[in-house]
Amino acid sequence: MEKLDKFFKLKEHGTTVKTEIIAGITTFLAMAYILAVNPSMLADAGMNSGAVFTATAVSAAFATIIMGVFANYPVALASGMGLNAYFSYTVCTELAAQGIENPWQVALTAILVEGIIFIIMSLFKFRETLVNSIPENLKYGITAGIGLFISIVGLKGAGIVIAEPSTLVTMGSFQSAPVVLALVGLLVIAAMHHFRIKGAILWGILITWVLGMGAELIGWYKVDAAAGVYSVFPSFTPSGFLPPSLSDTFFKFDFSYVAKNALNFAVIAFSFLFVDLFDTVGTLVGVASKGNLLDEKGNLPRAGRALMADAIGTVAGACLGTSTVTSYVESTAGVSEGGRTGLTAITTAVMFILALFLSPIFLAIPSFATTPALVFVGLLMMSAVMKMKFEGDIADVLGGFLALIMMPFTYSIANGIMFGMLAWVILKLVTGKFRDIHPVMYVCAVLFALRIITLVI
Repeated sequence: MEKLDKFFKLKEHGTTVKTEIIAGITTFLAMAYILAVNPSMLADAGMNSGAVFTATAVSAAFATIIMGVFANYPVALASGMGLNAYFSYTVCTELAAQGIENPWQVALTAILVEGIIFIIMSLFKFRETLVNSIPENLKYGITAGIGLFISIVGLKGAGIVIAEPSTLVTMGSFQSAPVVLALVGLLVIAAMHHFRIKGAILWGILITWVLGMGAELIGWYKVDAAAGVYSVFPSFTPSGFLPPSLSDTFFKFDFSYVAKNALNFAVIAFSFLFVDLFDTVGTLVGVASKGNLLDEKGNLPRAGRALMADAIGTVAGACLGTSTVTSYVESTAGVSEGGRTGLTAITTAVMFILALFLSPIFLAIPSFATTPALVFVGLLMMSAVMKMKFEGDIADVLGGFLALIMMPFTYSIANGIMFGMLAWVILKLVTGKFRDIHPVMYVCAVLFALRIITLVI
């Protein structure tokens, strides 16, 4: 105990080993839904869901251990929501439309490149400079837009929102079990969140799943493997509790695409980098603020180490075979329970390792059971819209608004970032406010302008 106290400086932070362990378990319960959601979402991109499950758990444990030991922060990491949606429903969908086989390998390559760039940026403190150069309204618009995008992905997955030729989209049938059960699950999460029940999102998924089992037993939910509708009951075998193999995703990169499509690949990698950048910094500052870990100037001590842990986690995740690993805002759940040091993070990492041996359970959870989680996380991210300004500098107003609406309406996170940044730079130039434009923004604008040109040609 004395060694733990000395290494993590428990007394200095006013905490104990017991408090840190409880906080770490609480954080895991708050974010364990990613073990069900991520394999489901990346499977839509053509990946092996079992391998993705293992990659998700291992990369989360690895990155979280680094955060705990290297930065001594009570922050857990895992494959980021929003980033996994961009991976599957933007990058892989567009690449597949171009005739690229196994587009997820190109996406993993982009994440690897992004992670390496982040490591370099963290070493030279470029990351903080880049963050400070982006206008706040655009940051908030991007965050809120991702919230809407995640929500529509979830609604689509349960059949609550379906295609309609005359109106583009319409509401699904209430005779459908997934539609009703997903909406019930969302209400369950909301009620639990109101009463501050730990792990509300995870509990919402599990309750929806159990209700799905009941629906299957009475014949309301009909299994049809040919139509992609599978049983919601887990299949247990003697070897079923061993972690699924990583052989289908481990180091599966496609560098041949990079050589032939350098500009398009640069846009993909940059979009991953851009979204991850603000997600990470915003989460770290938010968690540290809640735990009173910021210094007297409001700065984050050991910020470089925390950002480096995040960057290393991203590279590890790409190598293992999962979407971008990033810091989780659900870490605030553990901080609320008194977690103040890296021992909280280590505890969460141990829980992810233990979860590796529960794969039959997590992999049997259907998409309609993860819909409530996606929509509720979307709600939490949408709160950023309250910080947006809808009057004043027109560049800030329109830039943020376009980032907000173009993500869900064009079904692409990258499009939201692209239109938002281009509009901001163009309007700043038109209104003569050249000095407001940081050189980094010029680089971003040129990159996205070239991307539009390639789409036209």
